Amino acid sequence: MASGRRHALNWTNILVAIPVGLVASLVTLGFRAGIALLNSLIFGTQQDVTQAMGVYPWFVWPLIVGGGGVIAGFFLRYATAIEQKETVRTDYLEVINARLDAIPTRTSLFRALSSIASISSGASIGKEGPMVQLSALSGSLIGRLCCKNLSLKNSDVVAMAAAAGLSSVYHAPLASAIFVAEIAFGISALQRLIPLIISSAVAVLTMWTLGYRSAIYPFSHVMFDLTAVNLLLTMVTGLLAGLVGWAMIWLIAQSRQRFSRIKSLPLRLGLGGLIVGMMAIASRNILGNGYEVIVAIMAGGWVLKGLIILLLLKIIATAVSVGSNAVGGLFTPSLLIGAVLGVLVATIASMAGWPVESTVIFAAVGMGAVLASVSQAPLMAILMVLEMTLNSSLLFPTMIACVLASMTAYRLQANSTYPVMKNHFSRSDAKFDFDNGIITQFIVSGAALTPGDSVGKALAVSSLKRERFVYVVSETGQFMGAVSIHDIARKVLDKSITPDSPVSCVMDGNFPYIFENQTITEGWEVFARVTLERLPVLNNAQERKYLGALTKTSLIQKAKDFL
Repeated sequence: MASGRRHALNWTNILVAIPVGLVASLVTLGFRAGIALLNSLIFGTQQDVTQAMGVYPWFVWPLIVGGGGVIAGFFLRYATAIEQKETVRTDYLEVINARLDAIPTRTSLFRALSSIASISSGASIGKEGPMVQLSALSGSLIGRLCCKNLSLKNSDVVAMAAAAGLSSVYHAPLASAIFVAEIAFGISALQRLIPLIISSAVAVLTMWTLGYRSAIYPFSHVMFDLTAVNLLLTMVTGLLAGLVGWAMIWLIAQSRQRFSRIKSLPLRLGLGGLIVGMMAIASRNILGNGYEVIVAIMAGGWVLKGLIILLLLKIIATAVSVGSNAVGGLFTPSLLIGAVLGVLVATIASMAGWPVESTVIFAAVGMGAVLASVSQAPLMAILMVLEMTLNSSLLFPTMIACVLASMTAYRLQANSTYPVMKNHFSRSDAKFDFDNGIITQFIVSGAALTPGDSVGKALAVSSLKRERFVYVVSETGQFMGAVSIHDIARKVLDKSITPDSPVSCVMDGNFPYIFENQTITEGWEVFARVTLERLPVLNNAQERKYLGALTKTSLIQKAKDFL
């Protein structure tokens, strides 16, 4: 029974997932209500910021976005100061990945306030980041207050709440659960995934009960036809999305590097907001997370020039907002950039005379592809597009585009926007190197004597090299065996041998060894069968030439990169 409680999947996890999903969905609704209230105070309307900004003349826009950035900077500076003083991690993904006890309450709330200031003033940042962070905080509080006597780690409750929060935002329970599993756990193990799915599903059920029943981007009226032209455009969209994702990650890194020179967070976010506000003069559609713009793009009617301008400006605006440390998410901005890219590719093909029946269907394909390349979580991106659009015909093209985009960004050495993914990739690469490496890479020199050398010389070599065993090789370098320093010392004390006796009289001819062309894994298995620190390495089974030694420490050092 005890082992059952320690199992990753049990009834405790499942039952806790239900109230966690309920609370997380209510938290996201509360955040949305706060944004709507603030918009009504600032603009006198609850419309999306891309429309609401129009109540003021264009020359005021940079001041609004910049002023919001300054306010956001003050909140973020306070949160950062607490994190540095108390050496805590606030981000829910890091808490889950490191299996920490709790999410800090104060820093999460101040980061949420910073995000509200940025989002309400029109920064090019997504709402999902702070919404999921606050959902995760609610899960952390539930875990600490209600689950401390249960055999359940608080980080697991945080993971359930994070999945539920993301599910509430996008109405995509399966994709949300897999996102947390892919990004935070680095796996999609069923045992950890099931509580996340239940929590996410309860969150969506709560949203439906409260009247939010429609898909986030209903797009079931258009079907994807599996024609040669459409498949070719899908592949082109996927490859270009990989390049766009790589470019976004690079631009964000460059933006962060340059904004980091400004030490004052209020000034940094204020400048970022001012730049985005000035860019908004060219197109208000770059403001905010882009939800309303995606809906408009899916409705059709956009001209080529407008798509190109929006694509370039939105990428730059997002890089500026994120680089200036605005607190928010990249999901919806990535979805908008993907939607624009997909329609742009299809529109150009149609203008070139290609038989493209529907250009807007590629908006959904592009959404998934850019999201996959930016997040490096292709499975999540595929499922999220299907769940957000309720269009099953998009399954095959989205799979192709997301895989191509993710692989392109990965091959271009792009990091994921989620730092924990870098750790997962590093561990995966280290495991691959370990499984496919060979012993030759780890050979070190080792002491060796000939059979005629004295045991006194063996003792001297052992003392100098600090080794329990000294290897014995023939005049031609062929491995013959090894002598134990402990055996020599015992026999010298017993006076059965003298220091001048040859080592051949105490040599063990059946001493274990390994060949240079064997894998590291095979070397690990040999060490598991013996209590030795070193193993002699031979060139092959025929010649048996002694090349050096393989140490257990070297394999442990190699293995620690993925363990």
